[in-house]
Amino acid sequence: MERVTGIGGIFLRAGDPAALVAWYREHLGIEPTFETGTVFRWREPSDPEHPGTTTWALFPEDTTYFGSPGQASMINYRVRDLAAMLEQLRGSGVEVDDRIEVMEYGRFGWATDPEGNRFELWEPARGS
Repeated sequence: MERVTGIGGIFLRAGDPAALVAWYREHLGIEPTFETGTVFRWREPSDPEHPGTTTWALFPEDTTYFGSPGQASMINYRVRDLAAMLEQLRGSGVEVDDRIEVMEYGRFGWATDPEGNRFELWEPARGS
């Protein structure tokens, strides 16, 4: 059975992403590594030679990336094998987006839980 291996990212809608990033910087000490968010870098104690990342990012409130306009946030889950996970979800009757996006830092797919929350699945490229 395929399983989630961690959190790859947390994405929030914001009325003013730049101002909210500044607020988080001032009050929580989150240093942005890009305009509207940051990438936290870490290592698994069991596999320290292969670093991982978790992205925290703010999106404009009119983004279509999350799916439904009423969805305030989206979680990106890390998976070992994206194709196998998507097939497993389809086989269980889960609503799965047919599109897979391939980028330099991995492969991405999307699905929706029973309450209509869209989530992202990420098979990281080695070292991401």
